[in-house]
Amino acid sequence: MERFCVTFGKGEKIKMSRLGKSPIPLPKGVEISSDNQGLVKAKGPKGERAIQLMSGVEIKVEENQVSVEKQSSVSSAFHGLYRALINNLITGVSQGFEKRLQLIGVGFRSTVTGNVLDLQIGYSHPTKLQIPSGIEIKVEKSNEIIVSGIDKQLVGQFAATIRAMRPPEPYKGKGIRYKDEHVRRKAGKSKGK
Repeated sequence: MERFCVTFGKGEKIKMSRLGKSPIPLPKGVEISSDNQGLVKAKGPKGERAIQLMSGVEIKVEENQVSVEKQSSVSSAFHGLYRALINNLITGVSQGFEKRLQLIGVGFRSTVTGNVLDLQIGYSHPTKLQIPSGIEIKVEKSNEIIVSGIDKQLVGQFAATIRAMRPPEPYKGKGIRYKDEHVRRKAGKSKGK
């Protein structure tokens, strides 16, 4: 079992994860297929998506689970990567992904008009973001934004783009943050003697 270990610095050995070998459960209502060029398509209640596998990696669908197999020429890291990508593909078409953001500050609010997210976050210029296709935006109580979709990478990237418009500042905590994010606060200047 020595080949599954990595040696660091002074001879400490850490076992590598074998997540790539574990099968992915296939939920009801989800169909997955693969062609001989390595294109994997998944179809479910939320929609349809596809990803391209690298050569040497293939999937096998047995009963209600999907297993990712690799040839000996493919690195274990790619094995785990494609297992995670296929798991995200299946989760996306069956349940979808969601990120929640909060606007904290006096007068901070947001609205969705058509395909544009309008943020009023204390700037003198308008801050409008074009919503990409495949993303759904909901605004609750004008200060909570829910970003949802079937592509995990796209949902996470658009949520990060919204947050980057006005990241939370460390003194009063004003700005845009994820719903469960903890912002470390700094003490302001104390009054002189």
